[in-house]
Formats: sequence, C-alpha cells, structure tokens
Amino acid sequence: MSTITKEMLEKLSRDLTDQGKLIEAGWIGLRIAVVPPEAPQVQLDEMRTAFFAGAQHLFASIMSILDPGVEPTDKDIERMTMIDAELRAFVEAFKKKHGLGFGGMQ
Repeated sequence: MSTITKEMLEKLSRDLTDQGKLIEAGWIGLRIAVVPPEAPQVQLDEMRTAFFAGAQHLFASIMSILDPGVEPTDKDIERMTMIDAELRAFVEAFKKKHGLGFGGMQ
C-alpha cells in the first residue's frame, strides 16, 4: 500500500473543491487518515453521513448567525474566529488521543 502524503491530500482537496466537492474531499481525507481499510460498508456509510451532517450543521449555522449586509462585521469575524478555535482544539485533541502527527487532518 502506498503512503498518502499531505501534498497528495491537498491536491485531492483542491481538485474536488474545483468540482464543488469540498466536503467530499474532507470525508475522503478522514477516511484515509483514520478508517481501517477493512471497515464494513455500513460503517463507512454511517460515518460519511455523520461527517456530512456535521458539515451541513456548521454551514447552515454560519449562514444564520452572520449579520445582515455584504461586508463582515466585527461580530461576524469574532464568531468565525471562535468556530476556528473550537475546530482546531478538536483536531489537536483527536491527534493526541490517536497518536497522529500528520494524520491527514489539518
């Protein structure tokens, strides 16, 4: 089995994003990084559903909490910064728990 590099995952993410599939790119990266190759299809299906549900929740929430108008407000920036911090903390805790360095998660 070949080694998946960060550069390979970044290229895949860019390519899929250009096709309108950023969330799919994230799911594939997660699957490569942490899901055993022998995982049963039902596990893969349920994990993908959970991944997309989380992404949909985040995106819908962001769209509903932004202040009206074209330009972001200071409060919008603060909210996005807090979301970023929350997700970075999750990734760091996940890496630590699972002994991952690169692990495909950013």
